Amino acid sequence: MSSKTEKIILGIDPGTTIMGFGLIKVVGKEMEFLQLNELILKKYSDHYVKLKLIFERTIELIDTYHPDEIAIEAPFFGKNVQSMLKLGRAQGVAMAAGLSREVAITEYSPKKIKMAITGNGNASKEQVARMLQSTLKLKTLPKNLDSTDGLAAAVCHFYNQGRVEVGKSYTGWEAFVKQNPKKLK
Repeated sequence: MSSKTEKIILGIDPGTTIMGFGLIKVVGKEMEFLQLNELILKKYSDHYVKLKLIFERTIELIDTYHPDEIAIEAPFFGKNVQSMLKLGRAQGVAMAAGLSREVAITEYSPKKIKMAITGNGNASKEQVARMLQSTLKLKTLPKNLDSTDGLAAAVCHFYNQGRVEVGKSYTGWEAFVKQNPKKLK
């Protein structure tokens, strides 16, 4: 990576209650904080409306900031199948938005993100947020830490650049289809 290289990474923490996101700009080997925020979905009871809003917000972020890459937190496996399904849908919709704009996407497990940021795969949301605050010199932290989780995905992706095995990456529908032939009927 030459020192003139510049790129923007959008990190997303998908959720059906709160979708967190953060953006960083990478110039050479340095990263700088751009933005972190969240989409609050609690007030909507219709799951399909939530998915539509996640899709639209992701498209809006892509069209505003023109990220070169998206890093997204993969859903973790919990005991509640219903909430896992909803989380997977939220992630899928955010991914579809990125793929529709042909932005490369990489998935990271929550453990991998925590490990990259704090050195501890079992770190708390607060520990991750404080480490990001220190690393990126953020003045304050948000009330909800979903946005710092989104930012953490972007920073994890920055730390993992140039590594051969990072996560699952897709550059568009064609790449996704080639890598997932069994998902086609």
